[in-house]
Amino acid sequence: MATVTSIKRARLASSPKEKKKVKTVPQNDHYPASTTKGKQKATESTKPDITLPTSFKIIAGSYEKLLYGFDGFVSLDKANNSYKFELQPIFVFPAHVSCIKAVAASPNGGKWLATGSADEVIKVWDLRRKKEIGGLMHHEGSITQLQFPSRSHLLSASEDGTLCLFRARDWVVLRALKGHKGRVNSIAVHPSNKVALSVGKDNTLRMWDLMRGKGSASTKLGKEGEVVRWSMTGSSFVVQSQNTIDVFTVDMVLRHTITHPSRIHSIRYLLVGAEDKKLSVYDIPDNPEKVPTIIAEMTGHSNRVKAVEILPLALPRSTKADALLSTIILCTVSSDGKIHVYDLADVLQISPVAEYDTKGTRLTCVTIADGEAPEHAKSVNGKRKRGDEDSEIEDGDEDETWGAREQEGEHDESG
Repeated sequence: MATVTSIKRARLASSPKEKKKVKTVPQNDHYPASTTKGKQKATESTKPDITLPTSFKIIAGSYEKLLYGFDGFVSLDKANNSYKFELQPIFVFPAHVSCIKAVAASPNGGKWLATGSADEVIKVWDLRRKKEIGGLMHHEGSITQLQFPSRSHLLSASEDGTLCLFRARDWVVLRALKGHKGRVNSIAVHPSNKVALSVGKDNTLRMWDLMRGKGSASTKLGKEGEVVRWSMTGSSFVVQSQNTIDVFTVDMVLRHTITHPSRIHSIRYLLVGAEDKKLSVYDIPDNPEKVPTIIAEMTGHSNRVKAVEILPLALPRSTKADALLSTIILCTVSSDGKIHVYDLADVLQISPVAEYDTKGTRLTCVTIADGEAPEHAKSVNGKRKRGDEDSEIEDGDEDETWGAREQEGEHDESG
């Protein structure tokens, strides 16, 4: 069981997120579907509504142990007939006693933020109240990656060779997954939340059954995988090593091998951040005989791009007949100390629409999450709303699916 310091189990007040129901273009693995126009609402009336946030949060970690937090907003710029993106700093402070190596925020309006460090501790923060909740000290090595598969669960990876699945309700370890011989470099949870991938120093790619808490498949890569990421649809995934990207089918069949022009530091399937100070956008064809190509490059950084994340976002209503209803924003951090936000409404847009300069901080990791409704600030210090309690309870109902009956079971799949 994880050791937790100063953990508080009280359910805190929350309020409904300020979101819009927007029908978006169906996602595919060739190009991030970034925009929706008004005329498409009628033609896709049979599709279920997808709720998108109208604002966002960006949290970035650094070698200097500093954690940066920002509120992000988008508004109509009527004078220039365009959208205006803004970043508002909300906090900066030393969050760990060593460099911050991983950061993750719970999805779909969740309140949790998790940070991982070379100090071997995962710290948990309440984003709404902007305060530390406690520390998870189950791992015996530096934390290499964190991911929230859902609002109620956190998956971690460490240099101690293990993956841990935590339940956010009380931060109990539901699963401790063992199998890698040495450091785990990266993890990726499938969009279905049922399986996860991991790569590590042992040159092995492993697939984990999160429902049963054990390994389901593995293969030798012949090289050390540094980053693994699923495609948006979950029909394929990529493994990055040095300056190469291997594209696999869900059955672990190699489909493409891409050699990037420079050393890669971060990848988000089609989006590649590298030593060349650029973010490259790839088109990866289904036909294995066709060569993947770079279709756009986003510039602006003066040093290596260390991390990249994306978030679908609803746009303010416009009176234009062909106005966009939604877009996808992209956030990068670099060793130059700058945080950039790009709008993927136009994939040829190469300059950032918003940026923040930390004045030389060596940024290492970033996460981007749904913003919160303006009225939430008024309810944080007030009485808890009944609807908020129900939301927390619904999150907890997932426990049975995730196999909570074996909370302290540890599974070794090293064979």
